[in-house]
Amino acid sequence: MRAARHLEGMGLTPSLLIGHSLGGAAVLKAAGEIASARAVVTIAAPSSPDHVLQHLGADLETIRQMGEAEVNLGGRSFTLTRQFVEDIEQSELKASIGNLRRALLVLHGPRDEIVGIENASAIFLAAKHPKSFVTLDDADHLLSEAGDAEYAAEVIAAWAQRYLDLPEEEKSVSAPEGVVRVSEADPEGFRQDVVVDGRYQLSADEPADFGGTETGPSPYQFLSTGLGACTSMTIRMYARRKGWPLTQVSVDVSHDKRHAEDCADCETREGKIDVFTRVVRLEGDLSDEQRQRLLEIADKCPVHRTLHASSVIETELADEA
Repeated sequence: MRAARHLEGMGLTPSLLIGHSLGGAAVLKAAGEIASARAVVTIAAPSSPDHVLQHLGADLETIRQMGEAEVNLGGRSFTLTRQFVEDIEQSELKASIGNLRRALLVLHGPRDEIVGIENASAIFLAAKHPKSFVTLDDADHLLSEAGDAEYAAEVIAAWAQRYLDLPEEEKSVSAPEGVVRVSEADPEGFRQDVVVDGRYQLSADEPADFGGTETGPSPYQFLSTGLGACTSMTIRMYARRKGWPLTQVSVDVSHDKRHAEDCADCETREGKIDVFTRVVRLEGDLSDEQRQRLLEIADKCPVHRTLHASSVIETELADEA
């Protein structure tokens, strides 16, 4: 409730509540008291909060005596307090679910060993329509497999559209072939809409420390992306042409600025210079000579050559529309 009130104070009234495990029980309990809430999603939630206490074993007595304890639930460690346990024991969800008066989506895996599938059945039966149930098949309680988490996210996103008044996403202005068009999306910050060849839409931004909102990579991260992608492609092309057993290539790129006097190989000695560090990983049954040759080929990447050489940037003002 405090979180909801805080969001309301910021003009961000919550309309969709999503809770996993005990968080699912929490949103079922709180939804009726949040006027702006229109839809609720539970993921692997218990139908009765005290269900989780059964998994605490001896830790439960430690919490009662010491006031808190670190417990293991589903392979992860959590610190639980005496107040938390008492709140759970006093909670009762059936009436809250029956009086929910919000659209409900229940997601649960039949193989969940922490919170059994019977909990999902109890929640679903206690709720009134509109309500939906989606099975998570082989997913474990924590949705530890990336594919399971992505599937759940996609289902929630598609389902929620029916119950939420979402503003239509503004379509980015297209760009002609051969042009990367960058348009300011947030005049108060730094977020930019990027359209490449009129086909690919991206976002650029700055970190929060620099006044951005971190909705996309920074300009230098885009530059590092270009170098890393070009390096990987160039190595793959060479290995493919040679018929070498390269099974996987990956490139880590980091960017830094250093004082020119600290760089022994720099042609200029003034100010700071840009340093891009590449870490190339090559997998496969490759000889030492093949690995060394592929590392040398990395320097043949066209983007590497562009960055290493002097480039000319011409700037002109667009004609007024």
